[in-house]
Amino acid sequence: MTVSSSTNADIDAVAALLKRAERVLFITGAGISADSGLPTYRGIGGLYHERLTAEGLTIEEALSGEMMAQRPDISWRYIGEIESNCRGAKPSAAHLRIADLEAEKPGVWVLTQNVDGLHRMAGSEKVIQIHGTVHHLRCTECPHQRSVHDFAGLDLPPACPVCGGVLRPDIVLFGEMLPQKGLDQLTHVLESGVDLIVSIGTTSVFPYISGPVWWAQQNRIPSVEINPGDTEVSDIVDYRLRMGAADAMTQLWARMHELP
Repeated sequence: MTVSSSTNADIDAVAALLKRAERVLFITGAGISADSGLPTYRGIGGLYHERLTAEGLTIEEALSGEMMAQRPDISWRYIGEIESNCRGAKPSAAHLRIADLEAEKPGVWVLTQNVDGLHRMAGSEKVIQIHGTVHHLRCTECPHQRSVHDFAGLDLPPACPVCGGVLRPDIVLFGEMLPQKGLDQLTHVLESGVDLIVSIGTTSVFPYISGPVWWAQQNRIPSVEINPGDTEVSDIVDYRLRMGAADAMTQLWARMHELP
């Protein structure tokens, strides 16, 4: 039965689960980076909520693999806008506490939809960046790749210094396939055994994001959702904390270290 409030008893119960668990999979979305000052993209108040681009396109059309191939200038315009909103952001307390948990429990993994790189900046090493990272660029014409700290000083779209082709961020655009390596990593984590799954700051609309939570329910693995709003998995998790990510993880970290 799902517990949907956020009383002290609920937080204590989730803290006890975290303390006992040796192998934890955190699933994170844009909500975990909101406390770092990053806007969500399509949620209420997000960067593209009920807004078309200057070209009259939805953000899904502008940020599609097809658009990158045909009109990279359009895709890059909005990739650049997203990156500029990420620039200078630091990990939130939620990112940091997850990294701390990984240091205490070697079986902690993160599956993130975010392309901001904040989990790795916080110190997490076992991170499946299923949508890639905006700071790694690759050429669309040749094998050249490079990493950048940010897009400052880049001409958009940037040209490949080797062949003159168009560089693009190594991210999954709409309509593109997910990286097989990331999917294989996720399968390996689940097949190796998980004691707890915690979904934070994601609406879980994509099946590969909601899938592990459904898997947990079917395999009687405890699951927790941390999200102020309703999502696709709110009705199936065992515990639901209607809280922001940073507040929740700060309280959970403190409580689990107070428990005997």
